[in-house]
Amino acid sequence: MSEDHTHTAPPVAELANATLNDGGSTVMRAHFSQRVPIRSILGRPDGGAGLAGQKVTVGGWVKTGREQGKGTFAFLELNDGSCPANLQVIVEASVADLGPLVPTGTCVSVSGELKTPPEGTKQKIELRVDRVIELGPVDPAKYPLPKTRLTLEFLRDFVHLRPRTNTISAVARIRNALAYATHTFFQQHGFLYVHTPIITTSDCEGAGEMFQVTTLISEAEKVEKELKENPSPSEADIEAAKLAVQEKGEVVKKLKSDKASKEEISAAVAVLNKAKEDLSKLEERAKLQPGLPKKDGKIDYSRDFFARQAFLTVSGQLQVESFACALSSVYTFGPTFRAEHSHTSRHLAEFWMVEPEIAFADLQDDMNCAEAYVKFLCQWLLDNCYDDMEFMAKNFDKGAIDRLKMVASTPFVRITYSEAVDILKQVTDKKFENKVEWGIDLASEHERYLTEVKYKKPVIVYNYPKGIKAFYMKVNDDGETVAAMDVLVPKVGELIGGSQREERYDVIQKRILDMGLPLEPYEWYLDLRRYGTVKHSGFGLGFERMILFATGIDNIRDVIPFPRYPGRADL
Repeated sequence: MSEDHTHTAPPVAELANATLNDGGSTVMRAHFSQRVPIRSILGRPDGGAGLAGQKVTVGGWVKTGREQGKGTFAFLELNDGSCPANLQVIVEASVADLGPLVPTGTCVSVSGELKTPPEGTKQKIELRVDRVIELGPVDPAKYPLPKTRLTLEFLRDFVHLRPRTNTISAVARIRNALAYATHTFFQQHGFLYVHTPIITTSDCEGAGEMFQVTTLISEAEKVEKELKENPSPSEADIEAAKLAVQEKGEVVKKLKSDKASKEEISAAVAVLNKAKEDLSKLEERAKLQPGLPKKDGKIDYSRDFFARQAFLTVSGQLQVESFACALSSVYTFGPTFRAEHSHTSRHLAEFWMVEPEIAFADLQDDMNCAEAYVKFLCQWLLDNCYDDMEFMAKNFDKGAIDRLKMVASTPFVRITYSEAVDILKQVTDKKFENKVEWGIDLASEHERYLTEVKYKKPVIVYNYPKGIKAFYMKVNDDGETVAAMDVLVPKVGELIGGSQREERYDVIQKRILDMGLPLEPYEWYLDLRRYGTVKHSGFGLGFERMILFATGIDNIRDVIPFPRYPGRADL
């Protein structure tokens, strides 16, 4: 009987819970890998001391390495991205050639025994290597990230390598935790996650600073290349082709009148059809014009891919409203785009937004949701990312952890826009660059004064002048303000912008027209008010701003994996 070579997959529980046991101590292996994450060794309350004697395999990148004892052994500080801490690894020269192991940036997979280091050292545990399994060497003369302190600005030139640095890897873990916390919060509160389109034909903000999506330019380039290689047919070419069709037609007529055989007539018809096809192709080619297609002196977007102008979205809000008006509580979380030529530390061309939308909810409900969500995010980082937050507090912002604790535990102040303006007008200990008067859009300096100086806690400002807010916000009974709210926090100012949406058909139609926007692209949006209209509210949280607030990092380009801003779209 032949031997059975089929492989049976291990049970799911076994796949999910691969562990190493030794004397009652347990360490988790990485899922779908034989390695043990460094976090599961060093992240224990005892710093890994209780795992002494266990045999493990680890993998990671060398942060620092040095040969000792006249080249008889080497110390490696190994990091695999699972936590900020490095595992100290000791390799003897009898196990492997030490030269390729010690340069910063080298990748190694090693196995060995966890041992208690000598007394007086800061490590609680170290790994004595008995086998180097894999080695990804580095030429130290060419590796662009030496172990000297590097500026975040310098690292932006190496976005593909910067996750290997302590700061960017910590930001990545914090960003991941905040994304997980976002889904956890909304899922726990009965919201459905809706994927809204990245390509849109409506401008949510009405600002017009949008990236256009078009194939007209590439199509025009193709036509230009085609016409260079095969120039358009002349009128004489087309006339000759028409004559050929006529002649072939006469041949068919004659064969039919002469009662020729079926085969002869079929052959002549085939020749005639070929001549007609050739003529049609020539006439099509004659229509080809270099440049963009025009109609009435303007670009003809009916010839574009979507048969109309299309853009990268600035917000998923309008589209997610259509789901809120059927499924009640929904949220979207995805990339948004602004073609704003800004080089400030607060602006990106591509960034992420969290946008919940709640049916049967007014502005108070909206503010309650926003406050609960921000508190949840802060508490989540304290509970799940404390080691990374300690790194941030040590290296970037001493008050980062205290700020998270304060926001997580303190009720937010709520004031109207008019009250905020009155407070700012009375400020005498600071001169604002932007003059304070009713009707202005509060500047970052005003927002930060309210949160950092006046109240020293988050502030929600609501009921803004309708002239500075979007068309979809509900007009209040005073006719002057809209039911809008902004959540302001220390460090960044505005973190969330939201509103109760205008559900009255006649009012929102007038608002669209008053703001000089065309009705046609918003007809579908007006349908939500025509058919079964409902009171609803929502907000948008700038995800990168939340990361700035949490970490204390100054520039938004350093809290997104691949920053896009004017002149830069690396990778």
